[in-house]
Amino acid sequence: MKKIFITGGTGLIGSILNNHLQKDYEILNLDISKSNKNSSGTIIGDMNNYNDVFEGSKGCSAIIHLGAVVSVDSNWDLVLKNNIESTKNVYESAKNNNIDKVVFASSNHAVGLFENDDPYKQIVAGNYKNIDHKKIPIIDHNVPIRPDSYYGISKAYGESMGRFYYEMYGIQSINLRIGTVQKIDTPKNSIRHFATWLSHKDIAQLVEKSLMTKLGFEIFYGVSNNKWRFWDIENAYKKIGYEPIENAENYRK
Repeated sequence: MKKIFITGGTGLIGSILNNHLQKDYEILNLDISKSNKNSSGTIIGDMNNYNDVFEGSKGCSAIIHLGAVVSVDSNWDLVLKNNIESTKNVYESAKNNNIDKVVFASSNHAVGLFENDDPYKQIVAGNYKNIDHKKIPIIDHNVPIRPDSYYGISKAYGESMGRFYYEMYGIQSINLRIGTVQKIDTPKNSIRHFATWLSHKDIAQLVEKSLMTKLGFEIFYGVSNNKWRFWDIENAYKKIGYEPIENAENYRK
């Protein structure tokens, strides 16, 4: 059974992945504390400490890097320490431990300022009048970076780090621009979520297929097959067979 190493493995997405992947993988989670779930496979450590990441990931076939501060309101010092330095530690550990794949939890906020433009601005506000959902211009992996915050900048940085380590050292770098994952698995908390929602089943599928497939440097959008989505899923379908099964519209009342 292959062993995988997950930073931030006791958080929301980490818990989803632990539950889904444990049947096929031995999982080691690096986190600063144990939770009630997934505690047996948790190594107490700090992703900002290179030695903790390096030692913890020895013998693993892949790293899933989830650990980060996730608020778009985070200040620069917090983002620098927890998002930027930790990502360097992950890739450097992968290189030095001969781990050939990193799945990086990037974010839609790396391209978040597209939502200042129409029709996306109208869609996230729930103003669907005069918009044909079948003709929405899709934001794909080829668009320019447009981060909306220091947090978004840190995720764009992580993608660039992945490009460097792929081209220089051959480490497969799969960057997932994750949409909205909720603890309660519905899109009902915000009108925006009817476009951006990513269900638990779909994030699990996206990560599992990223692990299973030999890749190079890739950017995939983590979003369910929502009626009003404006992020691309075709690239992930072509490269890894990602077929999201959920549609946020089914939860609208």
